[in-house]
Amino acid sequence: MSTPKTDYPVLTPYLSVRDAALAIDFYQAAFGATKRYWLVDSKSGKVVHAELLILGSLIMLAEENPQWGNKSPATLGGTPITFCLMVDNADAALSRAAEAGATVLMPAADQFYGFRSGSVRDPFGHQWMLQHEIEKVSPEEMQKRWDAMNRECPGSPDAANP
Repeated sequence: MSTPKTDYPVLTPYLSVRDAALAIDFYQAAFGATKRYWLVDSKSGKVVHAELLILGSLIMLAEENPQWGNKSPATLGGTPITFCLMVDNADAALSRAAEAGATVLMPAADQFYGFRSGSVRDPFGHQWMLQHEIEKVSPEEMQKRWDAMNRECPGSPDAANP
């Protein structure tokens, strides 16, 4: 399959939200997003399409429109998707997101796979993992660390039975 040349990435997330204009403000405050452009419905005043750059990566978003199949996490009762955002400092990024109105789901902590990671839910229901690398870990070492961690987790099938 050949793809025509364009200035758009091959894969771009497209978020559906309630109150897209407020979401744009949040993403600017929380993640330093910059607007490429947005289109507004002349009748309703709602954002029907917007393009933002977050740390150089494109995201698109629009006001939810269930009639067209565009449903927000608020309408769906949550989201199964987490966006992973590589940052310079996970702790600072988590703090900035929380100050902008995000809910911290997991405070920043060093992880077995070599990253310091934390996660937030934005006010529009989307989940974000904010992380930075703290060490290079091979897939083999990650597996060893996973196995060791999994044995210690209560409720894990591999956990030692009392």
